[in-house]
Amino acid sequence: MGVERVESGIPGLDELIEGGFIKNSMNLITGQTGTCKTIFCCQFLWQGLQNGENVVYITLEESPEDIKSQALQLGMDFEKYINEGKCIIEYIYPKSFSDLDYEIFTKIKQVNANRFVLDSITLLGFYMEGAEEKLRDKVFTLMQRLKKHNITALIVSEIPEGSNTISRFGFEEFVVDGVIGLHYLEYAAGGTPRSLVIRKMRRTNHSTNVFSMDVTKDGIKISPLKRGIIV
Repeated sequence: MGVERVESGIPGLDELIEGGFIKNSMNLITGQTGTCKTIFCCQFLWQGLQNGENVVYITLEESPEDIKSQALQLGMDFEKYINEGKCIIEYIYPKSFSDLDYEIFTKIKQVNANRFVLDSITLLGFYMEGAEEKLRDKVFTLMQRLKKHNITALIVSEIPEGSNTISRFGFEEFVVDGVIGLHYLEYAAGGTPRSLVIRKMRRTNHSTNVFSMDVTKDGIKISPLKRGIIV
């Protein structure tokens, strides 16, 4: 039987991952500051809304107003769908992981969501007390619960500037189904164009090349990388 796919909403990406994200999969979107992680997530949710799906965006740092304003500049009017009860974009400051877990699934059930974004998993470390193993177990359990709710999710991870790691804590990439890295890549001609790498995608024959990620008036678009890269 074929694997059911979910359109990413990012032009040029789906053909690199056999038609989109696997339905009900957990996918890590990782990168440093300014690599368009929020825009990526907004386009993913926007595609779902255009397909008649319901969506939830939980932010642990950026305000919903800033997210909606940024998306609107790229032609995505989330306010319309929020008013229709099809979309939730909400800031949460949990006092514990249990609080966060409760709020996430309350919002998912409220709109019967098909797509979900958590931005970002990095901040969970500030809310968790105890060893890293405890945080990993909590995150793994959250991922499994999301799958049981038939959710396709993007989980954002912030990487410190200058770091060569894939994720902030070093375990996130192992508890998800897919990993997409967003980067700055220097060119000989100067500038810092953005790029995308598919590091992992279970049950998918995905491309392993580096691709250019351009931000246009309509959002992110993926295209083959130009020559002249400084490695």
